[in-house]
Amino acid sequence: MSPSRRDAASAHPATPSLDLRTVSEAEFVDWLKAVNTGFLRPPVVGERDAASRLANSDLARTQGVFDNGRCVATFRSFAQELTVVGGAAIPTSAVTNVTVSPTHRRRGLLSRMMANDLVAAKERGEVAATLIAAEYPIYGRYGFGPATWTAEWEVDTGRAGLDPRWSGPDDGGRIELADAEDVRKLGPELFERFRAGQPGAVSRNARWWDLSTGAARRDDQPWTEPFWAVYRSAAGEVEGLAAYHADETWTDAKQPLNTATVRGLLGLTPAAERALWHFICSVDWITKVRTGYRAPDDLLPLLLPDPRAARMVTHADFLWLRVLDVVRALEARTYASSGTLVLEVTDASGFASGRYRLDADESGAQCTPTTGRADLALDIRELGALYLGDESAVRLAALGRAAEETAGAAVRADALLRTSRRAWCPDMF
Repeated sequence: MSPSRRDAASAHPATPSLDLRTVSEAEFVDWLKAVNTGFLRPPVVGERDAASRLANSDLARTQGVFDNGRCVATFRSFAQELTVVGGAAIPTSAVTNVTVSPTHRRRGLLSRMMANDLVAAKERGEVAATLIAAEYPIYGRYGFGPATWTAEWEVDTGRAGLDPRWSGPDDGGRIELADAEDVRKLGPELFERFRAGQPGAVSRNARWWDLSTGAARRDDQPWTEPFWAVYRSAAGEVEGLAAYHADETWTDAKQPLNTATVRGLLGLTPAAERALWHFICSVDWITKVRTGYRAPDDLLPLLLPDPRAARMVTHADFLWLRVLDVVRALEARTYASSGTLVLEVTDASGFASGRYRLDADESGAQCTPTTGRADLALDIRELGALYLGDESAVRLAALGRAAEETAGAAVRADALLRTSRRAWCPDMF
């Protein structure tokens, strides 16, 4: 074990009966039961599900804490790519399946597992770590900041004001229904084109597509076959894809009150996005549409003649980001304007503490350690919140989470870092 790994493991002294280690194949089912326990799911695991999940897990990146042979805490990470501003993809460590059983809370188990994983991620050369936080207060102390937010709307289609006689796009494009086999063929290439232009989007592997089209199934997630709708441009190119399902609800007077729930909707162009939303909101018998998680500045509400027909039902943090390599992170993205900014970054874990000079313009940036005077001082978690352009340095300064060391530094930071559209991560992991 390297010195850095020993330091991480000893940050919270172990209780004698508790053994933190990577999980073996023989222990994987017990580990999965502990995952289910932590997420308040039935603590049972089917053989098929266990075999499928084992085949898609890297045991070298799968940690468990065992108390007299029983798994009481879990942690897993996997390789992921994150799209940053400008379209580049950086290598990240995606953290998931994090649990501590209710009998073993407040013993530093999460801190020990997180420390191990971040050290390993840094040694592998991953630029950042990412996760979807089940609870807001947990991960800031490990250097993560909320880098994207999400929103969900419920649309009253009767009030939306859309033309009930609409039968398709008026731009020469068309909507087609597809099946699972079609989506497995066209979906991955479409998504790769989409994520190249969407800061906050993360890579999808083959298992993601198998689970999303029913080719692979999990015992704890009953499968419901969705409808798939494809948008083709006037030239016949696939430029959009939506998946949705509908319930079957009728009144005593035989009036339909069905709700369509969108499981995913991607458009490479605004025309594709508008057409897919118009299509779903105009399906006969559908009186409400639940949009699923969208970017907070999604087009949907304002493309309706009456935006009040779209009621926001969710607005929350989503993708959290923990920068491990400040230089590579800041050099990977592009910037909204030209300028120079010196950042004083504090990182309690020691991965990224330092002072960094950022010289940036619309084409890219150079970032170098410096001893020059700092313009803006902030913790690594606040850098994570700013990194994808979604948060405001001016707002963080007003909250006391960033400090201007030179007058106007926060305004200059926003001019460089912020983006015209908000970052968005379409995927849970």
